[in-house]
Amino acid sequence: MSDVGAPGRDDAGAGDIFKALADPTRRKILDELVERDGQTLFEICSRLAMKYQIGSSRQAISQHLEVLVGADLVASRRAGRYKFHYINIEPLERLTDRWRNRGAKES
Repeated sequence: MSDVGAPGRDDAGAGDIFKALADPTRRKILDELVERDGQTLFEICSRLAMKYQIGSSRQAISQHLEVLVGADLVASRRAGRYKFHYINIEPLERLTDRWRNRGAKES
């Protein structure tokens, strides 16, 4: 049984989700994956540099991706030499459902 909707209880990943979303670079990475899902690290770095003038190193962007993967907001899949990254909005839906469903129950 899930405690997601229980008052006073925080689901295990909510803190990770908020931490991941707190950083503007990670939000830009998610924006890019919404626009074009299934990108490699090189593609993400290139798009961030061109579109937002974010000059972070590949290592820095890789670390941001690790935080997003840890929060389950991004899923990665390896295909040969390449690792593709995909957005996962399910944790956000669970998080918002927590309050949306609670309001419906109180009505």
